[in-house]
Amino acid sequence: MLLAPPDQPDIADLILRLSTGNWDGLNPALIALFNAMGLWPMVYAAVALVDGRGQRIWAWPFVGASFAVGAFALLPYLALRSPVPWVGPEDRLLRVVGSRLLGASLALAALVLLGWGLIYGDWSAFWQQWQTSRFVHVMTLDFCALWLLFPVLLIDDLPRRGLRQGWVIPSVLALPLLGAALYLALRPPLPRDQSSQAPTLAPVPESSGLG
Repeated sequence: MLLAPPDQPDIADLILRLSTGNWDGLNPALIALFNAMGLWPMVYAAVALVDGRGQRIWAWPFVGASFAVGAFALLPYLALRSPVPWVGPEDRLLRVVGSRLLGASLALAALVLLGWGLIYGDWSAFWQQWQTSRFVHVMTLDFCALWLLFPVLLIDDLPRRGLRQGWVIPSVLALPLLGAALYLALRPPLPRDQSSQAPTLAPVPESSGLG
């Protein structure tokens, strides 16, 4: 923030146009980034609200605030949380945010946004905006922070669902936003009770030597 460029006088008008869909004349790369920032909080909600079960702090206030200020709201939760096993059962909210339908919807939206921005965006103009506009500068860094911090929660979400890390985390990081959304669309559901989940938390030896 301290090294970001100064605010531009027309920043309020730019934010209003981006928020209301008045996109005529705006750079598709900027439009895609702005709308992608609206998807990240939903991606985090699908993992953080489950992670918040059994934590000493609630996850939902941080997730809710992330819809307004992005990674800045999630950083305290990520710093204060600790690895905990799944504590069931799921309530209605967790079933909604954990549904594969939501994950597939987020993945489709991310694919459309990122594809449109990459193909039709003016990236030389975006680079100029990144250097001169505090809003664009901070929003870009916020996107990168949300992308790179997602494995903090993913590392614990995998064993809750009986999965090993393996290729999952590198694959998620290889596709910013889209990789995280695809994980939500493809991950198995949570166990129905704590007893069914316990064995998945134990390390599995690579070879038992028993054939």
